[in-house]
Amino acid sequence: MTAEPGTVELTTQDLRAVAAFAAACAEPVLGLFEAGRPDDSRPREAIEAAWAFARGGERGRLLRDTAWASLKAAGATDDAAAGQAARAAMAAGGAAYLHPLAKATQVKHILGAAAHAARAAELAAEDDRTRGAEHIARAAATASPEVVDVLARYPAAPDGGGRVGELIRLLDHALRG
Repeated sequence: MTAEPGTVELTTQDLRAVAAFAAACAEPVLGLFEAGRPDDSRPREAIEAAWAFARGGERGRLLRDTAWASLKAAGATDDAAAGQAARAAMAAGGAAYLHPLAKATQVKHILGAAAHAARAAELAAEDDRTRGAEHIARAAATASPEVVDVLARYPAAPDGGGRVGELIRLLDHALRG
């Protein structure tokens, strides 16, 4: 099936692959959030919802609601690393909502969880950027061929976005190699 001009062809399986990648990228830093807020399960629930969709579940309200709740959890903490970890979980929950629009901004749905997780790791290590680069290298190494294929359908990641934007572009470049 050919996509219309200005759109990208996406299957449910493509979205599941992207969601699985995003959840796998967000999970390693979840502890940074939970260490300071052990009674706040919102980021964990967003990652669990992303995994459930990736494994065949419905793309519905649960994903949206848990992603938004994780974003609210990010705003409820004063710890910058914890906030980025919650944003990684939010991005994992939102990854299933990658739009078939041929716009560079859509790359954030594919790579955002990895970039927020990398930034969380940097901040937890006193802004050590080598930690972020390590997370990005790990994400690049674990991205499935399906994720790389989906990414290749979109323009390169856009400029801007601060350090998280830099990390998105670093991973984008690594995957497009």
